[in-house]
Amino acid sequence: MSHSPTILIADDEEAPREQLRFALGRLWPRAQIVAVCHHGVDAWDSFLEHEPQACFLDIRMPGMSGIEVAQRIHATQIPSAVVFCTAFNTEAVNAFEAGAIDYLLKPLDETRLAQSVARVQAKIDAQMPPRNEWPPNLLALLSQAQNVTQKLRTLQASVGKEVRLIQVADVIYFESDTRYTRVVYRQDGVDAEALIRTPLKELIGALESQDFWQIHRSTIVNSRQLASAVRVDEGNMHVTLRGRRETLPVSRQFQNLFRGQ
Repeated sequence: MSHSPTILIADDEEAPREQLRFALGRLWPRAQIVAVCHHGVDAWDSFLEHEPQACFLDIRMPGMSGIEVAQRIHATQIPSAVVFCTAFNTEAVNAFEAGAIDYLLKPLDETRLAQSVARVQAKIDAQMPPRNEWPPNLLALLSQAQNVTQKLRTLQASVGKEVRLIQVADVIYFESDTRYTRVVYRQDGVDAEALIRTPLKELIGALESQDFWQIHRSTIVNSRQLASAVRVDEGNMHVTLRGRRETLPVSRQFQNLFRGQ
């Protein structure tokens, strides 16, 4: 049993966010709230930083929806119980209630929240069963019920006096730097590079998650440009790219993306 379970809260509205934070403090005093986020991208970034055992997510948030955050959590090897807290009621609620994770409607009822906390505690104490127990169509149902965020199609990068227009589909990978993000891309059969000021954690919410995979805290790769994933040893893995010599490291929490068939 964890001595001090860790929790992440994400909601772009202050009143319900604070209500949830104080209610959890009363209902689950031994838990530690490690992150309170106002934005979906910050929620994902904080998840990678803290690896919380439970995440209470709103669905509609700027930058990245709660569904998108949950999808990314689901793709990692980090066991974390996700509970949605939202005013958005759909038929997917029934599907969610039948699974291992909970779905709460705003305004939050503290009795109902206490039941949810008990479920999450039981999962943590049981060391979290495999997340393939989630209803297989749950995320798809919820995704259909939310407003789809407009995804990025074109990047603008300054190269000297030139403003270069880069189609996102041409990008091979993004790599973060201390001040810039390096964009490696292939245009008309020629590989090129450029620097943009948009940080990686903002890009991740603007890219199509099925096409662009975050494989490291500092790297997002176009899945269509991947050639192979190589397990070096028990804890280390890297990927190779089509038509390029370099390899890119894969962090432990993202190695679950490469499981083979």
